[in-house]
Order: sequence, then C-alpha cells, then structure tokens
Amino acid sequence: MSSAPADAPALQPPAGPLPLEPLDPKLTSIQPGGGVVCRLELAWGRVRRCWLRTVRPGYVRRMAALRKGDFNGCPHEVLDPRDLKFFRNQGGYHWEPKDDPFRWRDRIPFARVGLAELLVFSAVTFGPAAALAALLATSGAALAAPLLAAGWVLAAGLGVCGALAVWFFRDPPRRVPVEPGLVISPADGTITDVDELAHDEFIGGPAVRIGIFLSIFSVHINRAPVAGRVIGLRYQAGKFLNALRPESARENEQLALRMQETAYPYRRYIVRQITGAIARRIVCWLRPGDELGRGEKFGMIKLGSRTELVLPREAGLTIRARLGDKVRAGATVLAEYAAVTSNGGTGH
Repeated sequence: MSSAPADAPALQPPAGPLPLEPLDPKLTSIQPGGGVVCRLELAWGRVRRCWLRTVRPGYVRRMAALRKGDFNGCPHEVLDPRDLKFFRNQGGYHWEPKDDPFRWRDRIPFARVGLAELLVFSAVTFGPAAALAALLATSGAALAAPLLAAGWVLAAGLGVCGALAVWFFRDPPRRVPVEPGLVISPADGTITDVDELAHDEFIGGPAVRIGIFLSIFSVHINRAPVAGRVIGLRYQAGKFLNALRPESARENEQLALRMQETAYPYRRYIVRQITGAIARRIVCWLRPGDELGRGEKFGMIKLGSRTELVLPREAGLTIRARLGDKVRAGATVLAEYAAVTSNGGTGH
C-alpha cells in the first residue's frame, strides 16, 4: 500500500457540481462500433415489430399506454422496451421498471447486452458440435480411424469454443465495499499500469492512471468506481491493437466516461473503455446527467480489452493497486482517500 507523494497537492476547495456536457454526436447508440450481431438483432427487431402489430395489437396498445416520455429517440418505431436496447442513451421513450415485462433479463447471470452474441455463438458452436457428435456416433463405424478421431476432435473443439463464449458473457453478482473514501475497480483483469500524470484536463490537476487488461477469461462488465454523476462521454474511433501494447491506449477505439462524485468534495474521475485485438465492441448505455451508485454496472467490452481509471492525485490518497494484481469490478479496492472535512482538511 502506497500513499501519494509528499509533494502531492493539498485538496483544493471544490468548485461544486460541473455543468453537463452535450452527448457526443458520434454516440448514436450504446454500441457505437456496430457489428454483425448488432445488425442481426436490429433486423430481427423489424420482424418482431411487424409480428406484434399483426398478431398482438392488444399488447401493443397496452405497452403504448404505459410508455413514458414525449419523443422517440430511436431510428425505428418503439413498441416495447426491447426496441430501446441500442438507443437507451438517446433519451425519450421509456418504461418504468414495474411496467417492463422483460426486466427479469437483468437478473440472469449473463450480460443482458450480450445475450444476442451468446445465442449466436452458441448456435454456431454447440449446434454443429451436437450434430457432428450424433453423426459420428451413428455412422462412425464406417469411417477410417484417423477420420473418426479427427471428427471427435472437431466436435470437442466446437464444444470448448461454445463453453468459452458462455463463460465470457457471465455476469456474477458482486459485493460492493461501502466504506467512505474507497475507489473500486471498474473492470476485472490484471493491473498493467499505475502512472503519475502531471496534469489531466478533466481532472483539473495532477492525476493517477491505473490500467487494467481484460483477457477473454475475464468478466467484461464495467462498473462505476465511485458514486457519481455522468458529466460527459467522449468516443474515439480507432484501431484494434493488442490491448497489452502501450500504444493501444492512444490509438484503439475507446470511450471515456467522465464523471464527478455526487457528494463533497466532488472529485472527478475518468473510466476509459478501450478495445483490443479481439474485443471490438464497446457498450455504454449512459448519457450526461445519469447518476451511478458505487459498483453499479454501466457497460461492457465484448471479447477481451483494456480499461483505464484516472483519479485525482492529492494529499491523503493511498494507491492500493500493484502491477500484476488480479482485480474484480465492483469489489476490489484500487485506491482510498482520507476523510475530508468541510474546511478542506483531511483526517482519518
């Protein structure tokens, strides 16, 4: 455990809550990079809406009566909450949780925003594996031994790939620490960087940047490091370099969540979601003005990636993160601030 350097700046009187930034115009959906499965899901939505209008007009009328909001932020008709999935960050129509018949999907142990990928990957792995295994079991005696062995190896390989896909999209519950002053990990993975920054524009002064590498075996749900309010989001299209390479933090596709604590002393934080060589789909369903509890889920990165946390460097800061540490989103403490009094002093 290490504290901030002796010359770390003293805590300055806070300026108070920051004004909200406009939503980045490049964020036209919660998954700005799109993707094949995203397009498939949107195409299925058109079929589903046609079926609902034709076969279940009573359901459509009931959901319209329960719908809140005064405008449609989606590029298509909105009949029920499923139509909002990719456009939750655009505002407008919404349903209260008690009126959402699909709310139960938030309680299953898999990432809701990854269910379509999970179904597609399962279909192209478990399906062919089962079909091939059945074929080998019924007619394998007619095959040469090397061909039979190769068939079983292929079936097993497909089954393993399917199991990895299921493992990747898991979303286990986490027990979030409640003690004041703690900053928790926004991602699962391995600590690869703990760097001092002389100045960060959004933080407004010296900062510490903590980098986390997520392998394909990590949970890929991102969580808020502190209780805070979303001030803005910045999206940058880019490359898909290996997330272990230092230049990936600058050149890869990424989304920066800029947030501020909702209570005194209103510290500012950045959580940066960065794609990798395999992970190419950033998901973040927030918009400026949203408030998050510590450890609350706000997005994910699909299939291996990097997450960075930038936090203010000030007197009373203790960095707990160490290079090589294994961390868990919403559970592992990365840093701790000493208690701050109303006159700007610190104490324990």
